[in-house]
Amino acid sequence: MNYDGDIIRPPSEANSIIIQVTVGCSHNRCTFCGAYKDKDFRIRSDKEILENIAFAAQYCGRQKRVFLADGDALILSQKRLLKIFTQVKDHLPWVNRIALYGNAKAIRSKSVEELLELKGLGLHRIYMGLESGDNAVLAAVQKGETGDSMIKAAHRVKEAGIFLSATVLLGLAGIKGSLQHARESGRVLSEMGPGQIAALCLMPLANTPLGKEYAAGGFHLPDSHGMLLELRELIRNIDCDRVQFMANHASNYLPLSGRLMRDRESMLQKIDQALQGNQPLVPEQYRAL
Repeated sequence: MNYDGDIIRPPSEANSIIIQVTVGCSHNRCTFCGAYKDKDFRIRSDKEILENIAFAAQYCGRQKRVFLADGDALILSQKRLLKIFTQVKDHLPWVNRIALYGNAKAIRSKSVEELLELKGLGLHRIYMGLESGDNAVLAAVQKGETGDSMIKAAHRVKEAGIFLSATVLLGLAGIKGSLQHARESGRVLSEMGPGQIAALCLMPLANTPLGKEYAAGGFHLPDSHGMLLELRELIRNIDCDRVQFMANHASNYLPLSGRLMRDRESMLQKIDQALQGNQPLVPEQYRAL
């Protein structure tokens, strides 16, 4: 498989065939994200994409899922996406699911009818980075979105009957705004109603503006206790049912997963046990992105 630079994919796509259709991220201005800072955004050529699909056809016959990389493949025109999805369907007929990252702007650029077209060709899941529901935090990290604009994008995905996975970044507001960030994120997630919520912990990266601010002492990240309090407040403020909640990424201090609302109280109890020192946390040296 021919890739341009490092490939970032969600943990749940570890066993998927990864086909890179864009390089980098079309937005690439978020102050916390270092994934694509060394890449200039471009759309890969038809030839590059088809070569990788052909490679998958020859060597990936046991993998039933496809993930379209990089940062926001959904930003492609509908015509281009339909062509790629059709090629996947034609050359990889055993694939039963296609997933991709889609930022809120890219999602809103598609009508419900266009999303339904893609669903008909195999689009099963869209991963969207909410990061925060607090508009002040979103503005500070240059996300280019508001809570309301991301709720609108989520509703479009849901109307098309596509599974939506939303990511929240604990610690993104620093110490001072921690609980407000958690409360607003819980409120926005409740209105979005995604099928899955993933909560990760911010780990400042040296190649990002926020990472440089952190290194210079201008940004104060909550410690493990503060991250747990923020996680607790987030879960307390999510009010949507039949949602898979995951805080078991390598960056998290306390691996946690369950179904909301069914498992909310048991997850809160586990956090309380950790806050009281009765539940071991992941040692700092084992945390990673």
